Amino acid sequence: MTTASSIGYPPGPHSILPNKLLRGFMHDPIKTLVAIARTYGDICHFKFGRQHIYLLNNPHYIEDVLIRNYKNFIKSRGLQVSKRLLGEGLVTSEGEYHDRQRRLIQPTFHPNRIKGYGNIMTSYAERMCQRWEDGITLDIHKEMMHVTLEIISKAVLGSDVKPEDDEVGIALETCMEYFNRLQMPFGELIEKIPILPINKGYQIAKKKLDSIVYSMIKEHRDKENKGVHHEEDLLYTLLQAQDTEAGIGRMTDSQLKDEVMTIFLAGHETTSNALTWTFYLLSQHPTAEARLYGELCSVFGDKDAKRIPTVEDIPKLEYTEKVFRESMRLYPPAWTIGRQAIADYKVDKYVIPAGSIILMSQYVMHHDSRYFSDPDLFYPDRWTKEAKLQLPRFSYFPFGGGIRGCVGEPFAWMEGILLIATLCQQWKMHHDPDHKVGLKPLITLRPKYGMRMNLEHRK
Repeated sequence: MTTASSIGYPPGPHSILPNKLLRGFMHDPIKTLVAIARTYGDICHFKFGRQHIYLLNNPHYIEDVLIRNYKNFIKSRGLQVSKRLLGEGLVTSEGEYHDRQRRLIQPTFHPNRIKGYGNIMTSYAERMCQRWEDGITLDIHKEMMHVTLEIISKAVLGSDVKPEDDEVGIALETCMEYFNRLQMPFGELIEKIPILPINKGYQIAKKKLDSIVYSMIKEHRDKENKGVHHEEDLLYTLLQAQDTEAGIGRMTDSQLKDEVMTIFLAGHETTSNALTWTFYLLSQHPTAEARLYGELCSVFGDKDAKRIPTVEDIPKLEYTEKVFRESMRLYPPAWTIGRQAIADYKVDKYVIPAGSIILMSQYVMHHDSRYFSDPDLFYPDRWTKEAKLQLPRFSYFPFGGGIRGCVGEPFAWMEGILLIATLCQQWKMHHDPDHKVGLKPLITLRPKYGMRMNLEHRK
């Protein structure tokens, strides 16, 4: 074990005023991390109270932590608090149990398996298009949250979101806000005062979500026991999942609930944010927007000849894919990853002591000029095949990576491209000039004030 006296710390910010850095981080974590990375380089050290933090800004260092030496790290408190809702789902579980669950679940998200959900994605997007009216102004972030919730509900649970879907959305929002409050320094104090309104609100929201998922599990099991055929939604697939070769049997109701809740929460929040930022960027870059529409017209026809996109069209939507990829570079849905070292860990010439927190920020890496020229510029054409091959693996990682990378990544790519294609065929969005745009870095990177757009129907 490394002793305090033997540690040579990497460069980093220090303040005579106690907790000045912490207050800056709480106020604007992204600005704080970007400033630290640009000032101090590939590995930086700072403290929040007594907690030692190391920020890694080198893709090879990040790859070592997330892939080569992942067994030396556990998730830091940031996502450990999510166990309150997600139990031992893939996002929160650790060690051997996590590896077993991932082995069971990963085949469910194989690209060939999820192709069948493409028509769900486009049908709900099409339904939303029909609800919209020419010339109206609406919050596109709310619209994306709503449609991705509908899609994930149908794909995972095999059911349409009921009229109380707003309650489901509100319950999910309540849980997200709660987790973000708990992640903040001294957040553990909130949990210790159960009479606080935030604790009561969270308990009600969790109970509602649990009851919905458990009732759907029961419904699926009843149908299976009666030999009734039903659509192969993700829950049905998870219900069947086992790995006889590895001696892993089917999941219990509790395990299923944890995994479904994880997919439910992660599966609509991240994509809705990514799409919101994409439509904002297109509204700010008319040339890129016109080029995107040109591609859609060439693939689907224009005006009366147009048709609804399908999964088979995705390979033809090259520029659409570049737009979505570039949007997630500028505004990565998950903007930072935290790990805690189990044992001392060597990075370059420094030893990171056991118990230290390591931060790796997608936002910081995606805006690093060493890997992306003019990193703050929206430039979809940077994503040539050659450029993608030359980039270090962890210079761009919107879905994380390694053993803990997002299993739903193929689903998210498919959903993003199909929704962009379906919506932009019919609608042009103009950002409301009176609307303020800001970042709200919670567990995911949300628009701070929503995203007000004026809708123009394509004639």
